[in-house]
Amino acid sequence: MNGMDTETLVVVDCQVDFIRGSLACLEAEEAVDRIVDYINSKDNLRVLYSMDWHSPENGSFLENGGIWPPHCVQGTPGAELDRRFYDCLGEGKYRPGSSNMFRKGTDDLVEEYSAAGAVNEEGARLDQVPGDRVTVCGIASEYCVRETVLAFLEMGKEVTLVTGGLGFVEKEGHSKNLEDLSVRGVLLVP
Repeated sequence: MNGMDTETLVVVDCQVDFIRGSLACLEAEEAVDRIVDYINSKDNLRVLYSMDWHSPENGSFLENGGIWPPHCVQGTPGAELDRRFYDCLGEGKYRPGSSNMFRKGTDDLVEEYSAAGAVNEEGARLDQVPGDRVTVCGIASEYCVRETVLAFLEMGKEVTLVTGGLGFVEKEGHSKNLEDLSVRGVLLVP
């Protein structure tokens, strides 16, 4: 891979419900600020956004037999990506749009933490991104970010994790996750 290649950044689930809504995570506000700064500091970047996109009947919700409060319900304000990705990014090409927003969790019967199988409006899957390296950040470290990283590792990709760009459910689980991913060969960068 030469220096001219485009870096692929996967921004996992930086949605309102995970930042200040029904499933608000620790450090989520700060993580989004750092992700925006990271994107703005780069020249040759492909940014892909994953989003939980649930129906009200999703099986992961408490009232439907799951373990989570309702979150990221399709078409609700809580399911939207944080406004900073629209308002604070310098280059329009890095902003969310139909081709680089990938939805997951649309099947009510499947718990889909990993963003690898998320699909955009054109029907492309996030894990079909070209290249053998991917950089990951987002929310939540111990769940959707972890499973996304593991899926890319399983595909044989080199994975870099931007640790400053992570929100998490609880500190100890986040720390254990970082240790484990590092042991698995993930490059951790601030």
